[in-house]
Amino acid sequence: MTRTASSLVPPPGFEGDFFTDSTLRTLYATDASAYREMPLAVTMPKSVADLKALIKLAHEQKVSLIPRTAGTSLAGQVVGSGIVVDVSKYFTRILEVNPDERWVRVQPGVVRDELNMFLKPYGLYFGPETSTANRAMIGGMVGNNSCGSNSVVYRATREHTLSVKALLADGSEVAFSSQTAWDFTKAVGEASWKNGSTTLADQILLKTNAMLANPANQQEIRSQFPKASIERRNTGYALDELLNCEPFTPGGEPFNFCKLIAGSEGTLCFMTEITLNLVPLPPKEQGLVCVHCHSIDESLRATLVALKYKPQAVELIDDIILERADSNPEQRKNSFFVQKTPTDGFPIILVVDLSKPTRAEIESTAAEMEAEMRAAGMGYHYPLLFGEDTKKIWTLRKAGLGLLGNLPGDEKAVAVIEDTAVDVHDLPDYIREFNEILKTHNMASVHYAHAGSGELHLRPIINLKTAEGHRQFRMIAEEIATLVKKYNGSLSGEHGDGRLRGEFIPQMVGQHNYELMRQVKQLWDPEGIFNRGKIVDTPPMDTYLRYEADQRTPDFQTYFRYTNQTVLQHAEQCNGSGDCRKTELSGGTMCPSYMATRNEKDTTRARANILREMLTRSPKENRFDNKEIKEVYDLCLSCKACKSECPSNVDVAKLKAEFLQHYYDANGVPIRSRLIANFARLSGLASYVPWAWNAVLGTSSLRRIANRLVGFHPDRTMPLMGKTTLRAWSLGRRAKGHTTQLTPHAPRPKLFLFCDEFTNFNDVAVGQKAVMLLERLGYDVIIPTHGESGRAALSKGMLKYAKTLADRNVRDLRGLISDETPLVGIEPSAILTFRDEYPDLVDASLADDARELAKHALTFEEFIARELDAKRIDPALFTDEPRLIKLHGHCQQKAVSSLVPSKRILSLPKNYTVEIIPSGCCGMAGSFGYEKEHYDVSMQVGELVLLPTVRKQADDVIIAAAGTSCRHQIHDGAHRTAKHPAEILYEALR
Repeated sequence: MTRTASSLVPPPGFEGDFFTDSTLRTLYATDASAYREMPLAVTMPKSVADLKALIKLAHEQKVSLIPRTAGTSLAGQVVGSGIVVDVSKYFTRILEVNPDERWVRVQPGVVRDELNMFLKPYGLYFGPETSTANRAMIGGMVGNNSCGSNSVVYRATREHTLSVKALLADGSEVAFSSQTAWDFTKAVGEASWKNGSTTLADQILLKTNAMLANPANQQEIRSQFPKASIERRNTGYALDELLNCEPFTPGGEPFNFCKLIAGSEGTLCFMTEITLNLVPLPPKEQGLVCVHCHSIDESLRATLVALKYKPQAVELIDDIILERADSNPEQRKNSFFVQKTPTDGFPIILVVDLSKPTRAEIESTAAEMEAEMRAAGMGYHYPLLFGEDTKKIWTLRKAGLGLLGNLPGDEKAVAVIEDTAVDVHDLPDYIREFNEILKTHNMASVHYAHAGSGELHLRPIINLKTAEGHRQFRMIAEEIATLVKKYNGSLSGEHGDGRLRGEFIPQMVGQHNYELMRQVKQLWDPEGIFNRGKIVDTPPMDTYLRYEADQRTPDFQTYFRYTNQTVLQHAEQCNGSGDCRKTELSGGTMCPSYMATRNEKDTTRARANILREMLTRSPKENRFDNKEIKEVYDLCLSCKACKSECPSNVDVAKLKAEFLQHYYDANGVPIRSRLIANFARLSGLASYVPWAWNAVLGTSSLRRIANRLVGFHPDRTMPLMGKTTLRAWSLGRRAKGHTTQLTPHAPRPKLFLFCDEFTNFNDVAVGQKAVMLLERLGYDVIIPTHGESGRAALSKGMLKYAKTLADRNVRDLRGLISDETPLVGIEPSAILTFRDEYPDLVDASLADDARELAKHALTFEEFIARELDAKRIDPALFTDEPRLIKLHGHCQQKAVSSLVPSKRILSLPKNYTVEIIPSGCCGMAGSFGYEKEHYDVSMQVGELVLLPTVRKQADDVIIAAAGTSCRHQIHDGAHRTAKHPAEILYEALR
């Protein structure tokens, strides 16, 4: 009987979230793999009772339950036609910690890095660390038996899983933990005495005992499973691990079904609690030697040398990833240590972690290792890095997967044979043969990750939108599976089998052992309700792919230009790695609405996915005309963080604006959006009678009425008008000759001040202080003729209007602005529009002018920092009074520019201490925080870090924020006045 989503309803008493709409199902149809299949429903249970109800429903409806946490699996483990059970929202509690016995008990939705933040005060640590550790959850790590970069020390999650509470296929609650040989034998005896009244747990125990006690089975398992010397063995069910336990192997470890559950990908039971082994914190001093090699082979031979020195990790970053990092704003900063080869190419980097108790020990070991490598002709540059620099390197290494999604065009580095593991001593020969196979097919591959553990992530470049790409996908999987078997390796080291590698398990372990695995699945899950079609009895590995062979899509006429790609290809850069699912505890800004709601629908990934789906599959002529896209983009704050923090550089703010204009083309522009986009025009009218504007919006009762009339939240205060405008004040000031400087006899270098619409009408005092500061520092400040920035229009997706404004500004300013006479802006969102949106928005005939103008459009902070570098500003001009400044960074400033200039210039007064608030987005985001339906989320975002931090500050602490929206949010949410850096420096002048 075929089930449909519409026929499913929540089971009686279900307290969690239950969705059958096409939007949510579409967002959960993919993970980070190449697969796509629409589930019947998406659920978010709140309790064990909810899980039991879902198990009962699955039996009744004869459907499968698909357990899911962060959804970053690479083998299609959480893709399927059943009911997705997402535990990432509600099963997130750390239940108990025992520091003396070194264990912690958690629910499966606890994030790995956040667990370690919790454990740090105890001096303890959960060892296995995936590259997705700031969003990967413990349930997924156990289900996948995740390893990570430090597996040479901590091995895999399996070795740290002490016990598990779970629900079996019949809904019964069970607990699995370590059993001595005597306890195991006793339990088998007690179960066998029940004479037919055994429970499912008893049957599992009895039949597992019979299977592993069989000499023929023991012989097959020991002869056919991957080499025991391979640290990363994740092929099929871990029968070899159970066999190595007592009583089946005398002297082995105690028997524990957790060894089987780890790596079972949710196909055997549903975990509700997990108890983990903990280890002491890593050595205090971390030192990374970044060995620069000329070739992959050289780096792998150097790996064997590095392992002699007992490193914490040995990781590889190849030249392709370094080249991609060079085009990524965030990762370019993290590549500071890279020295190109003598032929000006990118090297192969081997990152060797030599963490030790003291820096002296690290330096001594590093020197000894370098000497051995030099003597063997391995490497040409060996920088040793400490402190904050090590975080940058690990961030670069972990960004590898996302960076690969940034390849232009339809050819991508595809996850198909990326998880093979062999004995580390076999790795050089294995990789040489691997590359020879690719060469015969005129294919190339990326190489990165865990060289020290015998596993490189190898991703061939394939275009899966073609029939040839589909053929290559299967062909390369078949040929590399044969190669892995030749080296007695594991086809999956840490990413799991899922539906990608299940087809090859018989080849990897032999048909006899594969039949044992099928028996295990049948024993634990007789009706196949747990994650059906994974590990065993999987569909062919080249079915249900995300892209169809010979996929055809229209040529979309867009308002923005997308360099070397289409708008669809830009959305397709998202590969599902889920970097946007990190929380505020991990730092960064992306994605503020997800941080507030914890809903997958509010991630950058979801927004890229829904646009890709609609542009690929919608039957409409205008494929942007879809309410599904509008729904998913609704809580996008257009903060721009994804442009820099997403390793694939998916600029969702740009995509949102593009979508909205096409949507308006079909449905018209809402009145409120028109009002917001025309903010500057309305402000210009109000500036003639500022007293009237301020009388209405400065009076609480009248403001609340006015807010409701235009669709703003009544509790949100509104920006008031200045008594004059900045432009009028500046013109009058120049006419009267009131410009002054601290060094009157020095030449006066000229700069052009961009008089943005927010500073011109509302934040006039900020603009006045900025002008007076610049003049007193010796600059001739000129406000040229120009129009509004268009920021408000861009934020509402009114690209046609924004384009006219951009075209005008480029025409007005292109003859004035140069390196000697830059365009300096006070409001980051306005001036950075010249750098961010204008080059891709203006008329094609103005594109070159826009790009040249962008080079010389500077934020106020960038300009002051530049002049400091040129020694044209004397720090002695400022007070030596000690003050503490807490700096909140503007989102677009962090994404397109940097906070480094802000911190630097605020440190001009020698006794000013500047501390950056790790606040992400303030939540205001232009008009977003004003709108009645977005107000609550706006405040939730602010309450994550920024507003509580500001409230804690003493009255004499200066709160700094360059963005007008940021200052407004701080005023409304924390009842503190934040100052622009220009105000702070002006007030700090002697």
